Amino acid sequence: MEPLNLLLVEDEESLASFIQSELQFEGYQTSWETNGESALETFLQQKDQFDLILLDWMLPGLDGITVARRIRKVSKVPIIMMTARTQTTDIVTGLDTGLDDYITKPFEIEELFARIRVIERRLQEQSEDSNVLEYQGIKMDLARHQVLVKNESIELTPKEFGILYQLMREPEVVKKRDELLNEVWGYDYFGQTNVVDVYIRTLRNKFKEVGAEDLIQTVRGVGYVLRGSYEN
Repeated sequence: MEPLNLLLVEDEESLASFIQSELQFEGYQTSWETNGESALETFLQQKDQFDLILLDWMLPGLDGITVARRIRKVSKVPIIMMTARTQTTDIVTGLDTGLDDYITKPFEIEELFARIRVIERRLQEQSEDSNVLEYQGIKMDLARHQVLVKNESIELTPKEFGILYQLMREPEVVKKRDELLNEVWGYDYFGQTNVVDVYIRTLRNKFKEVGAEDLIQTVRGVGYVLRGSYEN
C-alpha cells in the first residue's frame, strides 16, 4: 500500500509546521491549509487524492465541525479531529458529524502517529478483504463499506463500521469493551476508554431508524453482543 496522502488543516502555524514536518519525515504526503474555507475548497478539488484529513476544530472562517459536515456530504474519507474540547457532549457532536477519531490538545506526536496507523491498517484490510457478512437481516459488505439492515442502507463512520464488523465476526459472542477498543482502535490507543460506549450509542441510534436497535445488546459489566432478531 502506498503512503497515505494527508490533508492537514490547522491555523496555528508553529504546530502545523511541526506536524507536517514529522509526517513527511515518516513518509506521508501532506498538504497544509490554515482555514476552513481553503481546506474545503482544496478537498473538493482533489478529493480522490486524499486518504485522511487531520482537522482542527477551532478554525478561522468555517470551523472544523462545519468543514467535516460538508465533506461528509460527498466523501467517507477518514477524519481525525484535533481539539482541546474533551466534554462528552463535544465528543458526541463530533461523532454525529461523522468523525472517525479525535485527539485532544496538547498531544504527543507519537499518539497522532498511533491514530494514523490504526486507520492505515483498516484501509489496508478493506482493500484486501471482499467478504460479505450476514446475520439476522444485517448484510455487511466489507469491500464496499456498505451495511444493509432490513434491506435498508445505513451510513456508518469507519469506527462504527469497525465495531459492527467485530460484532458480526462472532455474533452471539460477548465482546468486552477492552477487546473492542483494541480491535478497532489498536493496542497503541491512548484516548478515553469510554469512547466504545459513545460509538455503540451512535450505532444503536442508526439501527433504531430501521427498527433493529435491539440487535446490539449490552451485557452489564462485561461488554456488548450481537444477538436476537428484529420484528419483520
